[in-house]
Amino acid sequence: MIDLLLIVAILPIVLLGKYIYSKDKNKEPNSLLIKLFISGIFSCLLTLIVTTVFAILFPFINKDPTTMNFIEFSLYVFIFIALIEECLKWVMTYLIGYKSKEFDEVYDIIVYATFTALGFATFENLLYVFGTGSLGVGIFRGILAIPGHVCDGIAMGYYLSYARYYELAGNKKEARKNKIKSILIPTILHGIYDYCCLTGTTLIMICFLVFIIFLYITSIKKVKILAEETIKMRNNSSDDKI
Repeated sequence: MIDLLLIVAILPIVLLGKYIYSKDKNKEPNSLLIKLFISGIFSCLLTLIVTTVFAILFPFINKDPTTMNFIEFSLYVFIFIALIEECLKWVMTYLIGYKSKEFDEVYDIIVYATFTALGFATFENLLYVFGTGSLGVGIFRGILAIPGHVCDGIAMGYYLSYARYYELAGNKKEARKNKIKSILIPTILHGIYDYCCLTGTTLIMICFLVFIIFLYITSIKKVKILAEETIKMRNNSSDDKI
């Protein structure tokens, strides 16, 4: 049973990581990807610590979400879950990936942000799957939660790629704007996901399914756009690399 739980917890992460990695024609160093993956695990640990501290400072976080009023629930989902998690993943991606000398093509940062997200998702998924001992939880998270983290990572990397472009072009305003988007957009997506899951009404769940389809389609498009742009730039001239 333990072996089966481990497979259910890890397999989606391996498959999604392989998919993102396969789109990068100029492969990134394994050492850098391992570092990013481990940083994602570390960001999950930090999330537990930060959330514990905030739970002391803001006692309403400890309440059952179903008993929270609208403001408390919105703050809980968008600030104390989504924003904290995405900010910590962003810091790891920015410090290790964005600042890396290996970041020389637009698609690279998608890989970096995704591997950080996968590290986070791995640790979180193991906690959920082995904490509940449920195959159903593992399957549910493999279909929705883990791809959700990956989609958030793709959105983060997408806007960080534009931030780097504008940064090198000397446009500090647009670079700053896209860095803000690289935190804000994943936080909003993450928040909507959790809001729907924790609400659980029939209408909300229908909206959730529509949102998931939208999220997956737009994320695949972002991957395709940057992967194709990278190939195009490489074919035109090596000087076009960022």
